[in-house]
Amino acid sequence: MIPFLDLKAQYHQIKPEVDAAILRAVERTQFVLGPEVTAFEKRFATYCDVGHCYAVNSGTSALHLALLAAGVGPGDEVITVSMTFVATTAAVLYSGAKPVFVDVDPVTWTMDPALIEAAITPRTKAILPVHLHGLVSDMDPIMEIARRHGLVVIEDAAQAHGAEYKGRRAGSIGDFGCFSFYPGKNLGAYGEGGAVVTNQPEFGRRIALLRDWGQETKYNHVVAGYNYRMDGVQGAVLNVKMNYIEAWTEGRRSVAEQYDRLLARHSVVRPHPPAHSRHVYHVYALCLSRRDEVLSAFQEAGIGVGIHYPVPVHMQKAYANLGYRAGDFPITEKLTRQFLSLPIYPELRPEQVNEVVTILEQVEFVETA
Repeated sequence: MIPFLDLKAQYHQIKPEVDAAILRAVERTQFVLGPEVTAFEKRFATYCDVGHCYAVNSGTSALHLALLAAGVGPGDEVITVSMTFVATTAAVLYSGAKPVFVDVDPVTWTMDPALIEAAITPRTKAILPVHLHGLVSDMDPIMEIARRHGLVVIEDAAQAHGAEYKGRRAGSIGDFGCFSFYPGKNLGAYGEGGAVVTNQPEFGRRIALLRDWGQETKYNHVVAGYNYRMDGVQGAVLNVKMNYIEAWTEGRRSVAEQYDRLLARHSVVRPHPPAHSRHVYHVYALCLSRRDEVLSAFQEAGIGVGIHYPVPVHMQKAYANLGYRAGDFPITEKLTRQFLSLPIYPELRPEQVNEVVTILEQVEFVETA
């Protein structure tokens, strides 16, 4: 048996530190925000190479707050991608704005900058690229287009903790960077969690107000805000995990390198990050023409695999009112039919990686469409 993700193995690696940190947070009775969260915010801001970090209760909340802080609201449009988890789209809708999708690049699987300008209208307020699977989107042309048109850029970095683009950390390039600390993420809490990072103090002030009921001081509500605060226990856990994030990231990259070596002899489409990028491999996905048959073979062998994501957002029933239809984004739609995510986590042993690849070779379903 090889699990898709082994959070128990990670926990046992750091159990004494985590248990002590949780107990310390409980004994302090600082259950909402508090010193553990503040300490984590400082460390994560430094890690992302930004001036400000605001911890919140989920990655979705982080996106919502960034949009609101940027002034996005009813009647506005936000350019983003359908090749993502639905939270990206949901956050735009929470703000009252309309998501406008563009297709992704066929090699990087992230937002195709060449398609952005055709999607801009007088109502466009922001661009929201998604750093899919742990690879930063092609940010230089995205930023150039945004600045030329006076648009805000919000990075959905929920899968990209520590990823880099031309030496710059994910979240530090746009006006905002939004992260998720859902347990399965590269930096995961023991529950829900998220953060917004920014280098712009005024944006940061708005985030701080909006996440805590719009309070400047207790019971002094200057704007209508939200209860999006991180709890103290999650801050304590994340503080411990910050001690390991780089080692874990390199562990993931090592597993990815082994997959790359073993799969190089097969004509299979696999992650192909540009040389200037540091991919952090939240997901290691292949494109398989007979994906469902391969999936069955892995299930029979007791190997955990995943599909990220089987149905693109624009084809989800919940978002049918956006007016898109099958065929609107052919690259995205092809990827969702072919993606299969292999196990990848720092604790995955080399012999387990070999076993995963052996199954692929035995069933002979590694060819591309």
